[in-house]
Order: sequence, then C-alpha cells, then structure tokens
Amino acid sequence: MTCSLPVVVTGLGCLSGAGMNLNENLKNLFAGCRYPGAPIRFSTDHPVAYPVLELRDAFKLPLDEDQLVYARTGQLALAAALGALSAAGYEEASLRGRRVGVCIGTTVGCALNCDDFYRDYKAGKNPGMAIIERYLRSNPAAVIARQLKLNGPVQTVVNACSSGTDAIGLGASWLRSGACDIVISGGADELSRVTYAGFSSLMITDTEPCKPFDVNRKGLNLGEGAGIMILERADRVDKTRILGRVLGYGSACDAHHLTAPRPDGAGLKAALAEAFRTADVGAKQIAFVNAHGTGTPDNDRIEGRVLNEVLPGVPFLSTKGYTGHTLGAAGAIEAVYTLACLNRGEIPASIGFAELDPQIPVTPVTVNTPLGGHIGLSQSLAFGGNNAVLILAAGGA
Repeated sequence: MTCSLPVVVTGLGCLSGAGMNLNENLKNLFAGCRYPGAPIRFSTDHPVAYPVLELRDAFKLPLDEDQLVYARTGQLALAAALGALSAAGYEEASLRGRRVGVCIGTTVGCALNCDDFYRDYKAGKNPGMAIIERYLRSNPAAVIARQLKLNGPVQTVVNACSSGTDAIGLGASWLRSGACDIVISGGADELSRVTYAGFSSLMITDTEPCKPFDVNRKGLNLGEGAGIMILERADRVDKTRILGRVLGYGSACDAHHLTAPRPDGAGLKAALAEAFRTADVGAKQIAFVNAHGTGTPDNDRIEGRVLNEVLPGVPFLSTKGYTGHTLGAAGAIEAVYTLACLNRGEIPASIGFAELDPQIPVTPVTVNTPLGGHIGLSQSLAFGGNNAVLILAAGGA
C-alpha cells in the first residue's frame, strides 16, 4: 500500500459496554467508570459467573419487522455505522451514486448463537429454520451494504482479534487504490454462550474485573460492541470535515502457536515496522499507544516487552478494562478511541493496573494524561499469531 492518496477519517461510531455512543464511551473512560457483571443475555451451568461487559441499554435501529431477524452482531455493526455516517454528515440518500465500500471485521459474527438449533437437532427434534435463515442474512458487512443499498466492494474480515484493525487497514487500501470513494470500516461482535464457555475452558478469563499489565492479572473479561470509521480520500473531502488520517497499517503473523503469542514478539515487531514504513513516521513521533492489553499473562508480558524495545518511553494504555475484550470488534473500537483521544489531546488511565509486574519493563498510564503530539498507534495481537497495527493522526494535521 502506498501513501500517494491520503486517507482521512470523517466519521466515528462506537457502542460498547462503556457506552451506547462515542460520547458516552469517552465520558466513562475519562471518569474511570466500568460496569462488569454476570451475563444477562444468556446463561450457562458453569459454576463461576465470569464478569462480562455487555451493552447496558437497548439500541434501536430503523428496521422493518422482517429485518429484525438480523443477528445481534449485524445489528451492532449497523448501529455503529449509522452513528459514524451521521457524524460524517451523510444520510442514506447522500450516498447514492457514490462508490461506497464496506469492510467489517468480526470473530463471533452471526454463527455462534445458533446453539439452540444444534441442541434440538442433536436431540432428534425438528427445529424450525428461522435461526438458520437469520444466520444466512447476518454477515455484518452485508447487513450494512444491504440496508444502505450500497454498490461498492463488501468484505468481512475474520482474522481473530485483529479483525477490526485489519478491516480498517484493508478499507484504507481500497481508497488508495481508487476502488472506492468512501469506505465504512471497522468491527463488530456480540457476546455468545459459545465464546463465553470457550474462553472459560481456556482458563484465561478473570473472575474479577480484568487488570491489564498488572502483576496480579488473571485473564480477560469478554465484552461486545462495534466500532466504525468512515474513511474517504483526502482530495475529495472538505478540510472542515476531517477528524483525522490513517497514516499507516502493518500486519504480520507469528507462525508460532494457535493461541499464544510468539515469546520474542517477532510478529508484532514486523507489523510495527510495516506500519512505520507505510506511515513514514518514526517511533519518536508517536504520542501514545493504545495497546491490545487483554489482561492475560502471556499477551501483556510479550506486548509490554515489545513496547519497551520498539517504543521506549511512549505512554500507553489498555482500554479493555472499560469494554472487555470484544474480539473482532476490539481493534476497531480501540482505533476509534485512539483518534478520539488524539483530537481530545489526552488519554484516560489504564483502569485495573495497580502493581508493577517485574517481568514487564514498562507500565501503562495510571491517570488521565495529556498528550504531547498528534500521532497515535493502535495495535492488536490475535489468536493464530495475527498482529495488526494502525497509525493514526489527529484532525487535518
């Protein structure tokens, strides 16, 4: 990907366990408020009620009754997309005649909340096909394209927990190649009984609110939500509409283990090097890093060591203490936060951190911290050894 055609961000949309819109998310982040609790949308027979961060309020969409069969992930993606489009000054009609692409990352997608169907089928019952029909209609990128009647490229990225980051990087490349005029990009994921039980079985889920980078961290909390960016080519946008720029993107694989990151962080370092190269900036120009910071022992130890080696002295934080780990949506939500914080000129405290881990040579910020620059970095480390990095700049800087 080249930087000959600058890509700008004109709209941001976000909903998560930290808030139902971007402003509410930021308010809770900077107030140090988080709301973990036992799952309320599903139940399991697991003896431990691991805390999660679900959406605390219902959200409404302009859908007909027959369209409400979309799975929750598709609805989350659409809600965040509508919020981002509104922030960018677009209505559905104003997109007509424009080449608008949709690129959405997800992990759970719409597949893992079909377990009632499979349970009945295995029991010899004859379950109705409504759940399967919902699954077939609920590809989150296709939901957005269908509802808004868009005719550009449509892609769903399923690349574990780097999916949202990769989707934004891919969407930016569409603009740089001239394939689109506008791209709706980001990530979405819903909470699922299957993922809840799966992460519990991996024994990387904390029984308390998670503590990224803390010596007493025990694992992650799951969350749900969506983050969306409206990307456009800089030469086709009035400067007054520009919230920021996508300067660079890098992606690399550890090729090491199904779930654990490579101990020397080589894949993350490669992704960082590619992001710096495409952005044409150096580590000293980065004002802060929005780290992956899951609260799991391996991720935080290896990520912290790489930050110390590649970005020494650069302030960093994890926002997963506020949102939980939203899987395929995480990188997109964190990219939205990164740009919003750059424009605000400060970052929130990395909630949950209290005590230094002697195996991690750096510590996240523990108070709301003013920024000394206008360029930020958001990174994701995913199962399968996937690593993805975005470098973003504030406003029209």
